[in-house]
Amino acid sequence: MNVKKTIAFAVATLFAMNVNAQVNLLEVEIADAALKAKYETFRKEMTVMSEEMAPLVTRWRELQSDNSAAAQAAKAAIEVKADSIDDVMTKQMKRFIKENRNNELPAYVIAANYYNFNIDELREMLAPNTGYFNSPGLDRAKAHLQALEKRQPGKHFAELTMKNLEGKTVRLSDYVGKGKYVLVDFWASWCGPCRQEMPNVVNSYERFRGKGYEIVGVSFDQKEDAWKKAVGDLGMTWPQMSDLKGWECAAHDAYGVNSIPSNVLVGPDGVIVATDLRGQALLKKLEEVLGASGEAK
Repeated sequence: MNVKKTIAFAVATLFAMNVNAQVNLLEVEIADAALKAKYETFRKEMTVMSEEMAPLVTRWRELQSDNSAAAQAAKAAIEVKADSIDDVMTKQMKRFIKENRNNELPAYVIAANYYNFNIDELREMLAPNTGYFNSPGLDRAKAHLQALEKRQPGKHFAELTMKNLEGKTVRLSDYVGKGKYVLVDFWASWCGPCRQEMPNVVNSYERFRGKGYEIVGVSFDQKEDAWKKAVGDLGMTWPQMSDLKGWECAAHDAYGVNSIPSNVLVGPDGVIVATDLRGQALLKKLEEVLGASGEAK
C-alpha cells in the first residue's frame, strides 16, 4: 500500500466493501493435471483461512451498531485478528500470482480478488506479457484498473451527474474546476469507517473553507432518509450528491471506488492532485497547497 493504514481502520474498511471478507476462489475446470493439482492445493490453503475469517466478519457485523464500550472493545479485538488473517491471505495470493506468471492460474485468483490489490500491483499483475492476460475472466479486473487509472494524480476529474439533497440534478463540474481545491469525498451513512473519519473532514472544512477549498460529498447510500439524516448528524455542511444506487453508484466505475471512505483532491484546474487523504494526511496536503493559513500558493 502507498499509505499504511492502522490495523483497525484497514479491517473496518474491508468490512465496508461490496464483497465478502473472504477469498472467493472460483471453482474452475483446469485441463492440465499438474496445474490443477497446484491450484487445488492453493485453494485449500486459502479456504482454511477464509473459514477462520468468516465468524469474525459475522460477529463484527452483529456489533456494528452497538456503541457500548464493551462492543467497541470487542470490535477492536476482532479487527486486529481479522487484519492479521487478511494480511497472510493477501501475501499468499501475491506469491501464488508471481510464481505462476506464465500460466493460466493467476487469472482465477485475480478475477475473484482484484479489489485486494492497489494500482501498482494490478498494473504488474495485468501486464500483457503474462500467460493469462487474455483470460475472459479478467474483464472486470481490467475495467477496475482502468477506473483506478482515472483517479491518479495528473488525470482530469471524471464527470458525475446525480441529485443533491433537494432533489435537483447537479454535476460534479458545477463545483470542480472552478478555481478551488475540491475534495470529492466518497462515503455512505451505513459506513462505520466513514463516520469515524468524518470529524477529520469536518475539521478540514472549518479550517480552510472560504480560503480556496471546497468539499463535495458523493454518497453510496440507497435510502434517501438515511443519507439526509447522516449529513445532518455528522455536521456535513458542504454540497452533497447521490444517485442512491448503493454500490451501483456511478462513482464506483468512474473512480474505481470499491471501498469507502475514499476521496480525490482536485486542483483549481480540474486535475487530480492526490487520492485517499485521511486524518492528518488531508490537513498536511491542504497546508501544502493552500498554506498553513489557507492562502493559495
